[in-house]
Amino acid sequence: MSDILSQNEIDSLLTALSSGDVDMEKMKKQDEEKEIKVYDFRRPSKLSKEQLRTLEMIFENYARLLTTILSARLRSMVDFEVASIEQVSYDEFIRSLPEPTIIGISEMEPLKGSFIFEISPGIGFTIIDRLFGGMGKPIKEIRPFTDIEKVVLTKVISWFLRGLPEAWENIIKIIPRVQEIESNPQFSQIVPNNDMTVIITLSAKISGSEGLINICIPYIVLEPIVSRLNAQQWFSNTRGEQTAKHLSSLKKRIKKASLSIFAELGRAQLTVTDLLYLEPGDVVKLDKNTSEKIEIRIGERVKYKGVAGTKNNNRAIKITDVVTYEEEGEEDE
Repeated sequence: MSDILSQNEIDSLLTALSSGDVDMEKMKKQDEEKEIKVYDFRRPSKLSKEQLRTLEMIFENYARLLTTILSARLRSMVDFEVASIEQVSYDEFIRSLPEPTIIGISEMEPLKGSFIFEISPGIGFTIIDRLFGGMGKPIKEIRPFTDIEKVVLTKVISWFLRGLPEAWENIIKIIPRVQEIESNPQFSQIVPNNDMTVIITLSAKISGSEGLINICIPYIVLEPIVSRLNAQQWFSNTRGEQTAKHLSSLKKRIKKASLSIFAELGRAQLTVTDLLYLEPGDVVKLDKNTSEKIEIRIGERVKYKGVAGTKNNNRAIKITDVVTYEEEGEEDE
């Protein structure tokens, strides 16, 4: 549509103004009430709303995986949720961190560059307390981490990173790895201060402690895969690869499931009186001859037929026939 009004449109507008159909004061008020969003052209947003939404879906999945991983490791109630995803400069992120804190400088092959995995001190000390046999109570006063605690936290961050490959598998196959641990944010310079980063904040609840976990991914790390960060790519891969993977996993689990198998030698009817007076050596006559095949049931269904015998002084049944679905259906009738 053209932004230039035609002469007829101008005449109609003037007529409406003079007749009072259009209230100029009301239009001015509406313009004044419009919200103005501040936009810094020196630090433009790199990712669109759809791309941020895709990242949110990735890390919501990651939060669920992390809950499972840490619950098993710490043997305690653990809960993670995505609190926020925003784009800020690296300098803003670093200045927002407390000191001391737990900063795991990590990498995600094949993506080039480093990213930061930051755990708030309260959550970090709670995890250490649980691993050393404590109840995981919140620490009263934050102190610097000892060398032994830093070694333990390196292992802990490696546990955190284990959920990333599965969370990202619909977009790219990655191999995360911890490079080093820092406690002072000022010593964690992975990109220039003005570079834009994506900050994913997770709210964490472990035992009686609550805190935040920040994942800082510079834009230059995500740049090679930005075009893949869309809902269409996410859902198409989820329906295809994930479904095939889940089916394969389900088949493997079913094959390992144990079932109860019953071999029915025959049937007989006895009165309660006969049953009460049975003694060793008595013979109960069944409705089948020794030459007839025995029905082998799984649950209530006949799946095989065979003959009874012994093997290595153990009672055994040799399977001679596999009951097909047609035969099974006839029997059920």
